[in-house]
Amino acid sequence: MRRVSGFATRWLVFAVAVVAWQLVTQAGADPYFPTPLEILRRCKELWLTSPTGGFAIADTVYVDILPSLGRVLLGWALAAVIGIVVGTALGRSRTGMDYVGPLFAFFRALPSPALLPVFLLLFGIESGMKIALIVFAAIWPVLLNTVDGVRSVDSVKTDTAKSFRTPRSQWVMMVVLPAALPKIFAGLRLSLAISVILMVVSEMVGVTSGIGYQLRNAQSLFEFTTMWAWIVLLGIIGYGLNLALLAVERRALRWQPTRAAVQTAKAGG
Repeated sequence: MRRVSGFATRWLVFAVAVVAWQLVTQAGADPYFPTPLEILRRCKELWLTSPTGGFAIADTVYVDILPSLGRVLLGWALAAVIGIVVGTALGRSRTGMDYVGPLFAFFRALPSPALLPVFLLLFGIESGMKIALIVFAAIWPVLLNTVDGVRSVDSVKTDTAKSFRTPRSQWVMMVVLPAALPKIFAGLRLSLAISVILMVVSEMVGVTSGIGYQLRNAQSLFEFTTMWAWIVLLGIIGYGLNLALLAVERRALRWQPTRAAVQTAKAGG
């Protein structure tokens, strides 16, 4: 009952916000801000209506949405793997961050959208440029959180592993990484949001497909209802990806005492 109540409360706030949006935009009758019902109808036309007028998945789903999702997931996955591997190595090194820390701080401070012309020169306008830009922007939260998480491993666990002469590879995989997982997942969530943003930015230049292209094209043609439909889709994508990652995080961190106590309390309630 508590779960149902919490779920209903969260979505009740969302429903109230949508109703308020509907009433305000309907009363204002501003062409720049269509009502949610108009946006919903446009979403159906864009993605669930075939050219012949029937009810089916439209071609734009395969041409624009799925390729964009593929770029987001691939770029984010590459950033996650590289960030965790490099972050673990630097976190276990006593002097590694002393050498590369200033370099990382410099690159992390660069606005990734401003580097789009550089990535265009290096990789062209194909998917490689978009994925590379996503990796460059999304890697820093994962890498730095991994370094911080690896360095914060309890000294008792370290001394115990040394006393049992645990092999280094097993020690890293069985002790270091599990202890650092909470901070690693925090970096993964942040990098996932960054990946979605950079996907849109990278698809706004020199391409003829993708969510970013369709968003820019609708804006340039003054099709504001279509523009809002793509914006709503981006929100749905971001929310869905974050929800999936949170589910993985909860499953991966069930062993933590605090989380186990919360799960036990929920089950008892």
